[in-house]
Amino acid sequence: MSYIVYLDGHATTPLAAEVAEAMAPYWTATGNAQSPHTRGQQAAAGIELARVQIANLIGAESQEILFTSGATEANNLVVLGVAEAARKMGLRRNKIIASAIEHRSILAVLEELAARGFRVQLAPVTPQGLVDLPALEQLLDEDTLLVSLMGANNEVGTIQPIGGAAQLAHAKGALIHSDLAQLAGKAPVDVVALDLDYASLSAHKLYGPMGVGAVFVSGIAAIKPRPLVFGGGQERGLRPGTLPTPLIVGFGAAAALADQDMMHVSQIQERLARELLTELAGRQVKVLQNAASAPRLSGSLSLSFPGVDADEIVNRLSSTVCLSTSSACSAGQIASSHVLKAMHISDKDARSVLRIYISKYNTLEDIRFAAAQISTAIGSVVVATGPSTQ
Repeated sequence: MSYIVYLDGHATTPLAAEVAEAMAPYWTATGNAQSPHTRGQQAAAGIELARVQIANLIGAESQEILFTSGATEANNLVVLGVAEAARKMGLRRNKIIASAIEHRSILAVLEELAARGFRVQLAPVTPQGLVDLPALEQLLDEDTLLVSLMGANNEVGTIQPIGGAAQLAHAKGALIHSDLAQLAGKAPVDVVALDLDYASLSAHKLYGPMGVGAVFVSGIAAIKPRPLVFGGGQERGLRPGTLPTPLIVGFGAAAALADQDMMHVSQIQERLARELLTELAGRQVKVLQNAASAPRLSGSLSLSFPGVDADEIVNRLSSTVCLSTSSACSAGQIASSHVLKAMHISDKDARSVLRIYISKYNTLEDIRFAAAQISTAIGSVVVATGPSTQ
């Protein structure tokens, strides 16, 4: 197999070897966690351990963690479920606010809620990709039911002021949800200190398996979400269905691993990110870093290459360096990145942006190889097409 450098960790992270090892016995030891026999009890024990491990990662209680198929389902369950629960309770609050740079799994839910008669508003962000808290405060009123603000952005890596947003929301009697898919396991999170009512989590964004996520529902949250599907009583009735034991065990193992080595990994990632910028500069590559002064995830870079079509770079590097230009959930769509647009980056400039996330498995050799490949690709794009006039 040829040498390939993977720098697309915002889309998904590699499965940790320790996680695969933890999952392995559960693929062959068949057992439903709801069955009373030994195999069922073993499955249930594995699931409950994972629940504790995930709770520990974010400072929650294990009974506040409910498993889903991923963060997309978790986001739907919270935002749609809380809105419909409030309507069923007869509450007059019917406004939901989210930031303009949320993941599509939040924005699409808001579109659905608007179609169902709820009021929806988007809070603007600064040019540095951070939610504008004074603007958010202006949007909050006595009709606001829920505020949803991601922990860290999946395109530019900016870490959002969710604690400040929670304080503003609660001051108006509103609830607060955070999509922590990109933040949990990469930077410290304490849902109690942040005063969150709900949160969404994803395993495959923290070196765990695809196909499993979780919802945090605070034990003191004023509204319990209504389920989106109905069936058995699994996950306290909020998410019925047989639980995928191997995936959940893997999620727990990934959470425990992240809790253990988070700070060490962050230092390595940040050092490699600086090295990539240094290598590009040394090769005379013109590059601008978006959201450079904002707090961001270690290893996360949003880089603009003025006058160069980023899609062309991605295509030319597809067999040597794995990169992307925007969210994997939006790839293939013609529209420009809504995140970059919200940051007041023009469509022309947005077309020159690469999204990079350096994982804990990348090496200095990887980074130097990637810089050389990016430099060569940019040179070939400019030679083939001439300077961009878009």
